[in-house]
Amino acid sequence: MQTLLKHWTDTLLKWMGLASAADHGWDRWVAFLLVVVLAVVFDYLCRLLFVRGIRKIVERTKVRWDDELFSTPVLNHSCHVLSAILLSFVLPVVFENESEVRVIITRLVHVYLIIAVFRFVNALLQAAFRIVAQRPAWQNKPIKGLRQTGQGIALLISFILIVSILIDKPPTIFLTSLGASAAILLLIFRDSILGFVSGIQLAANNMLKVGDWISVPKYGADGTVEEVSLSTVKIRNWDNTLVMLPPYTLVSESFQNWHAMQLSGGRRVMRSVSIDMTSVKFCTAEMLARYREIDLIRDYIDQTELKVEQYNAAHGIGVGERRINGLHQTNLGVFRAYLVRYLQEEVPVNKNMTLMVRQLQPTETGLPMQLYFFTATVEWIAYEGIQSDVFDHVLAVIPAFDLRVYQNPSGSDLLALRERAGAQGAVQDAPKDTPGDTSGNTPKEGAEPMRKSTEPEPGGDAPDKNAPEKVTERASAPPE
Repeated sequence: MQTLLKHWTDTLLKWMGLASAADHGWDRWVAFLLVVVLAVVFDYLCRLLFVRGIRKIVERTKVRWDDELFSTPVLNHSCHVLSAILLSFVLPVVFENESEVRVIITRLVHVYLIIAVFRFVNALLQAAFRIVAQRPAWQNKPIKGLRQTGQGIALLISFILIVSILIDKPPTIFLTSLGASAAILLLIFRDSILGFVSGIQLAANNMLKVGDWISVPKYGADGTVEEVSLSTVKIRNWDNTLVMLPPYTLVSESFQNWHAMQLSGGRRVMRSVSIDMTSVKFCTAEMLARYREIDLIRDYIDQTELKVEQYNAAHGIGVGERRINGLHQTNLGVFRAYLVRYLQEEVPVNKNMTLMVRQLQPTETGLPMQLYFFTATVEWIAYEGIQSDVFDHVLAVIPAFDLRVYQNPSGSDLLALRERAGAQGAVQDAPKDTPGDTSGNTPKEGAEPMRKSTEPEPGGDAPDKNAPEKVTERASAPPE
């Protein structure tokens, strides 16, 4: 090989008219340039012929995984590896053995070979993970972090090999010298190491994948997962803001994943309305007659009333006895039965899931009546519409059962109360103009005292002087 290169070099120098300069060492550098040019030409021809030929064969196959495994980037980087191998074998031959130039050139060629191999492995890892991502079992799984971990390991190995080549030391010695700096390296690569471990846990336990709706209230995250990488989990909130969280946060702390709810086909409604406890009462015959006009609970009232009558008759409780004795229906119980039937018949609920209307612990704000059911849809807008329609109806129908909703007084309530109090006060302070008032009311302070009047009434006769004086009482107007 060296003789052939020397012959080609001498021929090129003679053609250039520089044969006399061969003694100055130009021939070796000319040979070096010839080898480099040959490697570049080989790389170009390899990409032109080899890559195109392989791609034509791959495109004709029926399977899809080979399109990624033998993609253009992977084949191009494989050609770069072949040209680097060619250089590593040929270039050292150009220079004399044990020469300083040969040592430097050899090390640089080996470094280039390692870089070419790393780029090929990197492209191969990307192609492999694209193939995995196309499988149904791995779709939307957080495999990007695993890919980045593999690339990071390949980069670390390449870095160690390059440094060992440049310092002409075995990699084991280089790794041993790093033992004292292990703490610093762990500190530098802490997030990457934790992200790698967390990514494996997230993928292995199927805890999270791209497209899931998750909530992490502690960090203000509530939205869809867009990306899971080695160092971050990108979450787009419903207000289109982005929240970045390290993967180990989701493993070490609790978060809520709504994907299971979306797959279940039903979304829970759990909302209460507070009832004024003073409006709860036993049902009278008139009340039950009015409630029977409601179609949803007519049969319930009849069946329950029959059970009540049978129980009371069996225990010797007469119809005319006090209502505290025996069993009796209440307006709140009838209302609760109405809500159950309303949800079952009138609302699009998931009938395979829990549905109930229950009372919660009474508080100072009334008796909470909770509606607990699952809608037949998980779509957000439709879910909110169903929930709003239900409670619109509940609030509107409560007065029909002689119940009241508990609500703290508002400004309009206080204003109306003040106006009623003012009106009652005005009635009580009105003047008493009826003669002979014996109510015992005394004139208020500042009122004009009553006085006798001897003036004739308009259109009347003059008073008789001998007649006793007629006393008329006239109260002055109340003070302002």
